[in-house]
This record gives sequence, C-alpha cells and structure tokens, in this order.
Amino acid sequence: MKRRNLIKGLALLPVAGSVFSNNSLNAAVPESSAEAFVPAANADPKAISTVSSFMNESNIFRSIGVEPVINCMGTFTIIGGSLERSAVRVAMEAAAHNFVQYDELADGIGQRLADLTGAEWGMVSAGCAAGLKHITAACVTGGNPEKLIRIPDLTGFDKNEVIIPSFSRNAYDHAIRNIGVKIISVNTPEELEKAINPRTAMIYIRSTDSATFTGEPFSLEVISSIAKPRQVPVLVDAAAENLTLPPVHLKRGATIVAYSGGKAICGPQCAGLMLGDKAILKSAWQSSSPHHGPGRDNKVGREEMVGMMAAVEDWVKRDHDADWKRWLSWLATIQKRLAPVDGLKMEVIERTLLDNKTPVLKLSWNPDKLHISAFEVAEELGRNKPRIAVWAEDPQNEDSFFNITTGQMQAGEEKIVAERVYAIFSKKRSPKPETMTAPAADLSGKWDVSMQFFSSISQHTFNIAQDGNWLNGTYQAEFQSGNLTGTIEGDQVKIQCSMRIVGDHLIYLFSGKLNADTMSGDIHLGEYRTAKFTAKRNTGKAPRRKVNIPAGPPLAT
Repeated sequence: MKRRNLIKGLALLPVAGSVFSNNSLNAAVPESSAEAFVPAANADPKAISTVSSFMNESNIFRSIGVEPVINCMGTFTIIGGSLERSAVRVAMEAAAHNFVQYDELADGIGQRLADLTGAEWGMVSAGCAAGLKHITAACVTGGNPEKLIRIPDLTGFDKNEVIIPSFSRNAYDHAIRNIGVKIISVNTPEELEKAINPRTAMIYIRSTDSATFTGEPFSLEVISSIAKPRQVPVLVDAAAENLTLPPVHLKRGATIVAYSGGKAICGPQCAGLMLGDKAILKSAWQSSSPHHGPGRDNKVGREEMVGMMAAVEDWVKRDHDADWKRWLSWLATIQKRLAPVDGLKMEVIERTLLDNKTPVLKLSWNPDKLHISAFEVAEELGRNKPRIAVWAEDPQNEDSFFNITTGQMQAGEEKIVAERVYAIFSKKRSPKPETMTAPAADLSGKWDVSMQFFSSISQHTFNIAQDGNWLNGTYQAEFQSGNLTGTIEGDQVKIQCSMRIVGDHLIYLFSGKLNADTMSGDIHLGEYRTAKFTAKRNTGKAPRRKVNIPAGPPLAT
C-alpha cells in the first residue's frame, strides 16, 4: 500500500475509542500477553509494549484525553509516521543543550550526509514536502535572493515551469505549486521532449509510479536521458522508501532524491532528507528557514537536523535482516493464534519494492459466510481499546480483507493484536437481513445544500435520482462537480460524493435524517475532519422554452 493512497484508510481510524477498564481488558487477554517481552538486541528496552504498559493511565496522550494507537498500518503521518530510533532521540536531546550557527550546521550536516550515503550533498528540511518546496524554489531562483523574496510572483523569471508526468500528479505536488510555477503535464517521452524549453525549471516524478521503473518506456533512466543534455534537474519523490546506499535513484539518473525522515528511516517526524546535487541543495537550504522568503514557514530546528543525521547514521549500521526476521516472527505469532478460525485465510506478503517495505499479513474472508465486513472489523479495532489501526477493504464481489503491517509495531504488540483480532472473528454472528427498510420518501430531484464548515458556510447542490432504497446522481460544490451515490432507509439518508481534482481526491460522506422536504446531519470529510449540512428540496421549476431548429445554415451570425 502506498502512503499516497490515504483517503480509504482514514475512515478506518476513528477519532475516539470506547472506554474499558484496565482490569476488564487484562482479563480479556491471556496472562502471557501482560508480561514483558525480551527485546531484540538493537531494540530500545523502553519500547517493549504490554497490555499493562499500553493501557497505563500515566501514558502522556491519555493524560489529555487522547487514546494511543497500535500501528498496524505503516508510516502514515495521520497517526504519527514512524517511531524514532533511540539513537535519534539521544542525538536530539544532545542538540537541545547548545546554540549553533544554522548555516554552519547545515554545511556540516550536508557533508556528513554525503559521506554516509555516497550522494554529493545532503540537506535536512522540515519534512519531505517542505524539501520539495525548497528544491523547486532553488531550481526557479538559482540561489538569487532577489528572485527568492519575490516568490510566488514569478513575473519576469526565466524559469517558471515544472514538468510532471500525468501519472505523477498527486496531493503532495501542492508543495511544488506553492512556489507559483506553472505545471506542465506530459504523458509520453515524446511529449516530455517537446515540453522542455528555456522556462523549464525542473522535472518531478514519484518513485512509486510503475511507469518510471527501470525498463519501462517512460522510466527514470529515459527521463534523465532527455533532461540531462538540456540541463534540466530531475527531482524524485521517494518519501516512504527505504534508504539505499548509494541512493538508487541518483544512480539511475535523478538529480535530487527526497525522503521523509519520519517514515522508513525512523528519524524525526518533522524532518525530510534531501540528497543529490550540491549546488541545488545549497540553494534549497538558502530558500528554507532560518532565511526569510517563501520557506520561512518551514522551520527545521537544530534538534531535527541533528536527529535526521543520526537516523541516517543508525540506518547505515542497522541490522535490517534481523528487523525483517523479527517482523516475520510477530506475524507468525498472530497466525498461530488465528489458526482455529474457520473461513479466515492468511497470507504473509514479503514486499520487495522499496516503498513501505515490510512484511504484511493479509487476512481475507467471505463476508457473507462470516457475517462481518472489513470495514466493520477496522471500526471495531479502531474504536475500542486497545486501539489498533489497520488497512481494510471490501472489494465488490470479492473477499473482504485487511492487512497487518509490521514495520511500526513494537515488541509485545503482536500478542495484543492477535488477541483482539481473534476475539472479533471467534464471535458468532447471525446473517444480516437482506431487506432494507422502505424509504420514507422519494428524494429524486434537486436539493440545495448548505455546508457548515469550521469557519464558513458554502452552498452546494445534490441532483438525485432514486431507485427504491438506492440513490445516485451528481454533486456540485463551489468549484468542482462529481458523482453521488447513497441509500435511504426509512428517514435515514447516507450519501457519498466524490470529486477528482488533478492530483487530489475529495470524498464527502453525508449522514442525515429526512424531515419532509429537509434533511440535515453530519459530513465526514476524510482527512479534513467533519462538518454539518442542511439540504432543502428545490421546488422551483425550470422555464419551458420551445427549441427552434433552422432549416439550413444561418443567414446571420
């Protein structure tokens, strides 16, 4: 699963959890799960997780009324990214005790990262997206501060375009667009050659797009062979990838490769790692805080800078094979516990690609036989203590499934997860009723929708066609339209509206109650949290006008 494909997973990690007492929880889990576990040789002893430690009321998050989560999804920012390695925390604490001149620190770290990785230079940014922004600024300005402080007004700039293959457009290219550049989309190498011109500042691609893999017609090697003779930098976004030494994308022809510090490398969550061309990275550092200009809002502290360097140092000497074996052993523990469940299929997937590279246990079943969907399993795991975040899907006409991803689990949590999942699947359930409650009304027609966001009100429109309990149609927001689907059972209305914008995807989930010609309720906005709505049936009639068809070509314009 790619980190970019986030929107589905968001619905599976609810905001609040049901409350159980420590005693009731511990009673539900075998005694062995409440004991401390022996850590791996390179593990932080303080990171060992047990039922008692995870549920301890002194937990820092619980002290402010927030329930912690066992991460079986992977390195997602919405739940904290990754767990910093102990060496990272030690380095950050050491860096907090003294002042330092930041440019000197950046130069020292830049050289150290180069020595560690084999890249020409390195830079630490305030997250991967901030790094993309700084590199774009560097390619636009060439290090000229007069240009830098004019961003995002690029009037008169000789470089003001960035080329992105259509398949690499994504929600993270906002960071690039923040500089004010014009995005040029291309679909083939031939289109790329034609698109490059004196205004081209750089080319951006994602490492996870299969079209850029070695051997493909539009591979990174092909892109580089077109770009380099024209002196156009190529930026590769490899945010969630394992770090390779030397970085494989630089060997394949990239100019710069960007990683997230808070993902596979397990550095500071608010740090990014940029590796590659020294001149561009020096200009990129110039465009970031502490320097004034468009990057001042992306401040990275000395603690994060040193912590990111320590994460790379730790990565170089880490026993990655031992990590892999330990992760597999956790999955084996879960498999053993779930083996008695009839109808539950289990498959260990050892991912080979660099992105989110970790063993995964895929659990799949026929929802009609076990009478539970993957969504319901994920809700159960995410809403009740101890909270567990998983990736789940219910493909149409296929088995339901969810994945247990090990890369950010901690020792001991595998037994907690095994018990929670076993409790869900060992519970007897009756078949769900096949009939739906008759609809209270026919919603067909146009509805005027008032959307109450946190600090504004927006007017949208439903155009609904109803067939029994089922709804479909179109949805019009302020700037974008999309498809509408949903149901009505009695007076309960559920509507999903999806809108695709280049590089982005919005899903609005409406849950409301019908009252005559009005319906109102809540909206789940995915990663954008929640809102409220009121919809009123539009009873106005469109004017009736006859259509006159000429008998021939017009005699006047």
